[in-house]
Amino acid sequence: MTAFMYEKDLSAMKYAILTSTRHDRMIREIAAELDIPQIRLRKLMMDRFDMMLLENLPARYDQGKNSRKTENPVEKDLGAGLYTRAIPLISSSEMGKITEQVQTLIREGTSEHEAVVAGRKMIRGVILQ
Repeated sequence: MTAFMYEKDLSAMKYAILTSTRHDRMIREIAAELDIPQIRLRKLMMDRFDMMLLENLPARYDQGKNSRKTENPVEKDLGAGLYTRAIPLISSSEMGKITEQVQTLIREGTSEHEAVVAGRKMIRGVILQ
């Protein structure tokens, strides 16, 4: 037999996973924090993540939120570790560039809150590319 043994489209299964109770709560929190429509975030995750990662997202998300306590304040507010390691929506190199831009804004006199809001817009832009 030369045909692929596993060619099934897993979209329905991935969607079922992402609409379960814990996953839905996580999606809502991430979407609200990054100002991304929930349905668009679900679609991105369905396209980028495999089944194993999707199934483990709530546990990874909770662990990522807990590890925010050990990051520096700017990285914590941006969710640098959360969105690169726990929920890999953005690469570490892209997040590093964004973090540096946010820190530059703060050094130039922008309030930390405004700089973090600008950084989240940058994160959103990279994720939605």
